[in-house]
Amino acid sequence: MDSSSRIILSTLALALSLTAHAQSSWPATFQQINAEVQSNSKAYSSLQQASKTIGHRLTGSENGKKAEEYAFNLFKSYGFKEVRYQPFEVESWSRGTLKLQVRINGPHFQDVKAVSLAHSPVKANATGQLVDMGNGLEADYNAQPNAVKGKIALVYLGILPGSPEGARNLHRSEKTALAIKNGAKGIIIINTVAGGTLLTGTASVTGKLIPIPALCVGKEDGLKLKEQLQGGQMVTAQIAMTNHSGKIKARNVIATLKGSELPQEKIVIGGHLDSWDLSTGAIDNGIGSFAVLDMARTFQALNLTPKRTIEFVMFMGEEQGLLGSEAYIEQATKDKSLNNIAYMLNYDMTNDPKGYNASQESMKPLFQSIGAITASIDTTFKNSFSARAGLHSDHQPFMLQGIPTGGSFGGKLPNNGGDCYHADCDSFALVDEQQLKNTVRFSAMLLYGLADADQIQAKKLNDAETKEFLLKNNLKEPLQIAGEWRWAD
Repeated sequence: MDSSSRIILSTLALALSLTAHAQSSWPATFQQINAEVQSNSKAYSSLQQASKTIGHRLTGSENGKKAEEYAFNLFKSYGFKEVRYQPFEVESWSRGTLKLQVRINGPHFQDVKAVSLAHSPVKANATGQLVDMGNGLEADYNAQPNAVKGKIALVYLGILPGSPEGARNLHRSEKTALAIKNGAKGIIIINTVAGGTLLTGTASVTGKLIPIPALCVGKEDGLKLKEQLQGGQMVTAQIAMTNHSGKIKARNVIATLKGSELPQEKIVIGGHLDSWDLSTGAIDNGIGSFAVLDMARTFQALNLTPKRTIEFVMFMGEEQGLLGSEAYIEQATKDKSLNNIAYMLNYDMTNDPKGYNASQESMKPLFQSIGAITASIDTTFKNSFSARAGLHSDHQPFMLQGIPTGGSFGGKLPNNGGDCYHADCDSFALVDEQQLKNTVRFSAMLLYGLADADQIQAKKLNDAETKEFLLKNNLKEPLQIAGEWRWAD
């Protein structure tokens, strides 16, 4: 017996002995999943077709509507009888015109390449002194009280080299909210990616229009402006922008697979189907949403019926403020199905995972027992585990209701795809077919094990427990900035 075979057998033995949660039928089922995905996956070809025939998938646009219909028809073609749209109304936003000019110690303005950030005003004309606010964090404003009032803030998207130890970054929308709170009349955010790459995305923590223009400039242009300000030069910025906004209708797309023994308990697995409009959004979030679609196809192809009900959800409106997942939670609260959700798995830019993550540490035995079987089938899966919690994706509304969340993690984005995040280079050419298959097969194994387990150790948290959980994960500050911290201290 060669060494690789011994590794596989020993790992399989570990899988079966690690915890009683590992069902005796799982290894055979996982082998079926592996073979089906490796031979018949449609994730790559479907994403390729959608990229060519639809283009971007901006919520509220005609393209967004086409994407919703495309996902609905895919679910139907895979044999799902229970497929439905979940309509919701959103504040639609799309970019119009933008002109950014700067003047440095002189009478003449010069153009600077920039892109509007979502939910900027429908019309804005702002001229003012540019003020370097560093990372744009609360500490930066506390260090310079009133420095940005009536002026235009220049902030870095990430954390600048040389920043204080332990500085915790905020989302661009939270940095914008702080600029507004401190009286800025505009905000210019410097991208972290070299090569003049421009980033879009929402600058609103609520998904509604903000009162000041917000835009992004390339790293080189932004750092040059910082250098000039730090050298004592006065820089004046002039922003002229128009955008479009109005109420529109969008739809989540939901396919349901009934559980065989515990149909009243539900596992929600989702990814956001929508994208920004600068490109086709193949990485954000084509690879996540089309992986979920192919997991659904795999379950139907193999006629898999785990104990619990599974809802496969294509969320819309994530990029504009988690609007689709918020609508899902609102509806589940109204129809009293919220308490039926035992777990939520979220796939947002997930690629070639090496392990599983959970919001609660109590899931480690189950997830690692599932992962051990997965690793016995393919040793490139390392069975890593992480207990963590963050914000700004479709798991967030579930987490804020105390619902345990998780997913797959540990892989790198293909072809340096991270540099094209929310940028015009996020195209299908970045996608790696085998890595996408890996996401589907390893995550389908997680989904099956979770849905079929005798017990799920993570518990739904009550209101007080949810508060403590969020405090433990240092999420109070960003939630306060977003206006989503519901507890009085």
